[in-house]
Amino acid sequence: MTNAEESITRTQAFLNKISQKLMDEDLWFAFGEGVLKILAILIISGLLIRVGKVAIHNFFKMKTRGPIRVSERREMTLMKLLENVLTYVVYFIAIMSILAAMTIDVKAMLAGAGIVGLAVGFGAQSLVKDIITGFFIIFEDQFSVGDYVRIGQFEGTVEEIGLRTTKIKSFTGEINILPNGSIVEVTNFSVYNSVSVLDIGIAYEGDIEYAEKVLQQYLETTTEKYPELVKTPELLGVQQFGASEVVLRIVAETVPMKHWYIGRQLRKDIKLLLDEHGIEIPFPRMVMYSRQEGGEQKEFGK
Repeated sequence: MTNAEESITRTQAFLNKISQKLMDEDLWFAFGEGVLKILAILIISGLLIRVGKVAIHNFFKMKTRGPIRVSERREMTLMKLLENVLTYVVYFIAIMSILAAMTIDVKAMLAGAGIVGLAVGFGAQSLVKDIITGFFIIFEDQFSVGDYVRIGQFEGTVEEIGLRTTKIKSFTGEINILPNGSIVEVTNFSVYNSVSVLDIGIAYEGDIEYAEKVLQQYLETTTEKYPELVKTPELLGVQQFGASEVVLRIVAETVPMKHWYIGRQLRKDIKLLLDEHGIEIPFPRMVMYSRQEGGEQKEFGK
């Protein structure tokens, strides 16, 4: 038999072997069974995540009706964290189950992954730091979902706190994603009441005592008009002498994060109030002197 005939014979034998395998009912049955198992695992995983999230929401709803109350901000944070943990765990189990359905030795893979993970762990210190810092942020209640915070150069509302990253939405709508390990200093504006500070300028020619009396009468009515105020704003008195005005300072304590709104509203009301009572608010002026013949001077005010 020549080499060509021998090669043709081997090729035919190989094709016959493949055709026999493809015609094997047990093979197709096992393949179909594996596909069905994978589909079932994916469907069950999706259902578990949905049911788990609903159960977490219901648990916190029942918690709010119980004698032990948890602040809303901390409740939202823990809810997001539990949802993330549930998703990670279910996905991990689903992946392991799919590999097992594909007749891959999962135990050997996990053992190998443990050894590799130990080696990689030394090079993934930042990841471990992010996760540990995330746990401390949550359990120490440094800040929670919905809080308005400043972290480094970023300032905004906390949208999500994960095991590794924190998402902050700025005032203009951008989402800033920060690794938890990089969070060193945090300024939280949402924990305690806020304070709005207003400096009101009165002309030197004006009656300061009369202006203080008018402002005090107005401030006593503000708590009824603005429920965001914790108590009646306080008129501290003369704060400083400016270039063209005497500055009076008003301090208003508000519920968290409402000091900007209250400050704008009070400034508007005070402007209208001072105009109504004829109290002058100073503005920049320019005085020009013109030298005339005979030594006389004329003054032009503007």
